[in-house]
Formats: sequence, structure tokens, C-alpha cells
Amino acid sequence: MFTGLIEALGEVESASPHGAGRRLGVRVPGEWSAGIARGDSVAVNGVCLTAVLVEPGRLAFDLADETLRVTTLGDLGPGDRVNLEQPLRLGGRLGGHLVLGHVDGVGRVVAAEPEGSGRRLTIAVPRGLRPLLIPKGSVAVDGVSLTVAGLEEGAFSVALIPHTLAVTTLGARGAGARVNLEMDVIGKYVRALLPSGGEAREFLERQGVLAPTPEGSG
Repeated sequence: MFTGLIEALGEVESASPHGAGRRLGVRVPGEWSAGIARGDSVAVNGVCLTAVLVEPGRLAFDLADETLRVTTLGDLGPGDRVNLEQPLRLGGRLGGHLVLGHVDGVGRVVAAEPEGSGRRLTIAVPRGLRPLLIPKGSVAVDGVSLTVAGLEEGAFSVALIPHTLAVTTLGARGAGARVNLEMDVIGKYVRALLPSGGEAREFLERQGVLAPTPEGSG
């Protein structure tokens, strides 16, 4: 489990066929990777991967066909930068939100516009994931914990402060870029447990979460 607070930037050194998938080699800051052992988990652009090779300043990961299919990691090539995070330790600070490293889908940046000293990204989201976004809710974009700043049909926006632009890959994401998306796990469980359709509203009204719909209104 992760927090979505990026700890370091890595650089892809190699991305080559390996078995039925690919092997991704990433150069990483030596001081950051000092405690990583073979078999440990690392989030790379928001995807939880297992380190299969650990060398000073270098890690390698095997990407299964499923990982290549549902994430953007198959797009990576030598020279590309990636966001890195080690797992949250029990008792550690949860500064972002609970991030599992299990990507729900791939979004596409449709706009990247200056906003004050920062930047606003608008990201088109797969239809099935849109209901899991709420105003001021949490979402992980390429592994970065962000707050939903705006919602529209089929898309959402996030506001990036200068620090985020400087220490993550999002500062280089422009219109057309593909990004990994992970929705808030709490929202996913709530949605799975609720009845469907109008029954969901009735359930929430009975629990006192929503005010009853006035008679005569749609």
C-alpha cells in the first residue's frame, strides 16, 4: 500500500521483451533505493511492481501482459522519467491517501493550462470510472495523490502546485498524454456494497446520509 506522495524520480534505462511480457530497467537515486531488496514492491507511475533485480542505482521489474494492457507502462522507453514510491510502513504518516498501486484505467490529458503559479490538468476518464470521482475527492494520477478540483461529463481536473510540477512527471504531461488512474479505494468499496439504481438513493435516505426527496419532485 502506498500514499501517492512521490519520493523520487527514476529514468527508464531499458524496456525489452522478456518471456511473455517485458522487463523494465530503471535508474534510481542510490540513497533512495538503499533499503530495497529483490522481491520488494515499488510503485512506478502508480503501478505496484516487484523488484526482480536490485543493483546500486538500478532496479528492474518484469511487466506481465495484463500490466501492459491496463496501464501506460508499455509506452515507456529509454530516457522517460517515472514517479517512484516505496510502500507505506505501518505507523508511518499517511500524507496523501490510501493508494494500492492497482490501476483502474488509463486517462488522457485533454488540456494543460497555467493557473496562477501552478497548472491545471483536465483528464478524460473512462466512462465506468467517472462515477467514482467526487468534488474534492482523492484520485491517483500516475501514482500522484491529487484532489479533484473540477468535474464535468467524462472528465475531471486537478490543480498542480509548483512543488508537484517540480518533483513528479506531471509537469511534463501535456494534451494527449496517457496517464494511469487509480480511484479512491474507499469509494470503490462503497459503490460495490450499495444497491444499484434508485435503490441506492433510498438506502442512503434511510441511513440519513441523504435528505428524503420531496414528494412531487423527480
